[in-house]
Amino acid sequence: MEQLGPKATIMDEQAMARAVTRIAHEVIENNEGSENIALVGIVRRGANLAQLLADEIGNIEGRRPKVGLLDISFYRDDVTRAISPVLHRTEIPFAVDGKDIILVDDVLFTGRTVRSALDALMDFGRPRTVQLAVMVDRGHRELPVRADYVGKNVPSSREEDVRVCIRPLDDHSAVEIWDVAAEKKLGGAR
Repeated sequence: MEQLGPKATIMDEQAMARAVTRIAHEVIENNEGSENIALVGIVRRGANLAQLLADEIGNIEGRRPKVGLLDISFYRDDVTRAISPVLHRTEIPFAVDGKDIILVDDVLFTGRTVRSALDALMDFGRPRTVQLAVMVDRGHRELPVRADYVGKNVPSSREEDVRVCIRPLDDHSAVEIWDVAAEKKLGGAR
């Protein structure tokens, strides 16, 4: 039987770490410090990236920003098509009112996840600003959404799946491109 695997690795763990460091510096510079920022990671991999980004901002500024987790399962516009969405917890242990919120996700694709996250976030209050940080922007937008901070732009086709693997959720950290057609043919899925 043919082994299923990525067709390309775009970023390894070191490249991802460098991207997180660069994004942390950009966030600090654009917000004139870290005093008013808080990070909210979109569950699952966005939440892990938010923790890494908060750690890096803390290393640079000497003060780690607060971090929250946001589950958007019931805010998605395709929730009615899912037989049973997997639910995770939302945990935002700080007031978002007046804060500069850095919304963090792993991959920006159509923009629908970010739209759902904005709807969910607004249920917690009114931030001063919401900025978007992603590890990968792969294009193919269906909604007018743009990331403020991008680890890497990865042009891809719709027949490809761009995956961010991140420890401890995955057994390694990397950005990989998988062939969707080959995966369907072999019956695999993430």
